[in-house]
Amino acid sequence: MKGLEFRPKLFTMMKTYTKADFMTDLMAGIIVGIVALPLAIAFGIASGVSPEKGIITAIVAGFIISFLGGSKVQIGGPTGAFIVIIYGIIQEYGIDGLMVATMMAGVLLILLGIFKLGTVIKFIPYPIIIGFTSGIAVTIFTTQIADIFGLDFKGEKVPGDFIGKWILYFHHFDTVNWWNVIVSVVSVFIIAITPKFSKKVPGSLVAIILVTVGVYCLKMYGGITCIDTIGDRFSIKAQLPEAAVPALDWEAIKNLFPVAITIAVLGAIESLLSAAVADGVIGDRHDSNMELIAQGIANFVSPIFGGIPATGAIARTMTNINNGGKSPVAGIVHAVVLLLILLFLMPLAQYIPMACLAGVLVIVSYNMSGWRVFKGLLKNPKSDVAVLLITFFLTVIFDLTVAIEVGLVIACVLFMKRVMETTKISVITDEIDPNNESDLEVHEEHLMIPQGVEVYEINGPYFFGIATKFEEIMSRLGDRPKIRIIRMRKVPFIDSTGIHNLTTLCEMSQKENIHIILSGVNEKVHKVLEKSGFYELLGEENICSNINEALEVATREIAEINAK
Repeated sequence: MKGLEFRPKLFTMMKTYTKADFMTDLMAGIIVGIVALPLAIAFGIASGVSPEKGIITAIVAGFIISFLGGSKVQIGGPTGAFIVIIYGIIQEYGIDGLMVATMMAGVLLILLGIFKLGTVIKFIPYPIIIGFTSGIAVTIFTTQIADIFGLDFKGEKVPGDFIGKWILYFHHFDTVNWWNVIVSVVSVFIIAITPKFSKKVPGSLVAIILVTVGVYCLKMYGGITCIDTIGDRFSIKAQLPEAAVPALDWEAIKNLFPVAITIAVLGAIESLLSAAVADGVIGDRHDSNMELIAQGIANFVSPIFGGIPATGAIARTMTNINNGGKSPVAGIVHAVVLLLILLFLMPLAQYIPMACLAGVLVIVSYNMSGWRVFKGLLKNPKSDVAVLLITFFLTVIFDLTVAIEVGLVIACVLFMKRVMETTKISVITDEIDPNNESDLEVHEEHLMIPQGVEVYEINGPYFFGIATKFEEIMSRLGDRPKIRIIRMRKVPFIDSTGIHNLTTLCEMSQKENIHIILSGVNEKVHKVLEKSGFYELLGEENICSNINEALEVATREIAEINAK
């Protein structure tokens, strides 16, 4: 497409890349790969797929996002935000449905980047982002209750909805396995205290290693066999699956389109937020459109190899920065490290306790909740609080697709209400004070308005939200002047409803023998009115560049009317 500059950061940085940079990126990539391992496994299992699919996603999508992305340090892969969506898709449409939805989302992300809509994503209101992020955190925590407490549902299927899950949990809370509780609590404790001893070694990895060894010893030497591990529930394949494209049919595409939009929007928001946070730390500026294209290609390719939706991961990106990552090479190294782990060390993952992974996800959900920010937003204007709470509760009680759709609609309505409230129409019938026209004292004589003339001052955009204000004001005044001057110097834009309303006003005024004069129309509004054919109705002589000219025209017309 003309105007699209397809320039991934990796390609532009290679011109000045040095051996020293590579050694720094190599070390950062190795550390990030190790950090990503437990998270990829946890996110995969929590999403309802096998553990290696989480790692495959981090390998395939992580490589593509770094190779083609628009950020120097962005690390891509599976994230907690997608857990709820993925789990719901699999429950309703199966693995094939997930593959189709993810590939469709990939296409949508590519289109967002091609049409340079990367900056538009940034206009999504902050309360919506916090609302559904906090809602996802609560939902992730809810999905881990069964593994934290080792509940036995006796073959009963776990409901997909939030309320249904908690009802099931309470019905079976008498089956608590206290060994699972101990494992989860110890895991959370280790993750929480690890940063006090080492900033570079991830607490989740330390917890998984120590707790796995401890549980293995309990099983082998203590006879404790009631703690479920990954191997008890999944058969792990230490290999990359063969590429396979899912069968596509129009019915599936129609049904999955809303879900694909949710994946695309959430992926775009999270990746661009992550890239923006990284920019603030390293003092760089990412290419948002190139980043969206890379995210789109990653999500299109990942399912072909058995992966799940991926996006930019803030925690892993910050780990990359903190360990000296300077270029996308670090992200590529991170993908290679995970590939080696998958091929040679993955069988060891079968010994990891499910309760330990639940502890990891409890920490992920806590960090994701942003409860301090959530609490702070409750002090904001009521409209923002309403958007925040509605988005949050819809995310928790229903699902993210509904939350994003309703949240955006409410935010748009509230925004239009605010704009409508800022647009005012005032009526002047006696004189205009030039000193009130600007923030400077001009010391000019007042402009006298001739008898029989009314000046309507519009201050703000003239769009469908305020189109009826004219009728309200005129019906309230109840008079019939000979001339109406509509002063539009402070109207930045006008939409089709505004044009229709203005046209109707002129036609009604002409029937009542009331002349309409426009004053101070800016160039942008002037072009819109001219293109719509409005000036043919009004006449060019009644379009004035300023109020002085408009009053002169009004004075002459009043004189002509009186002379008849």
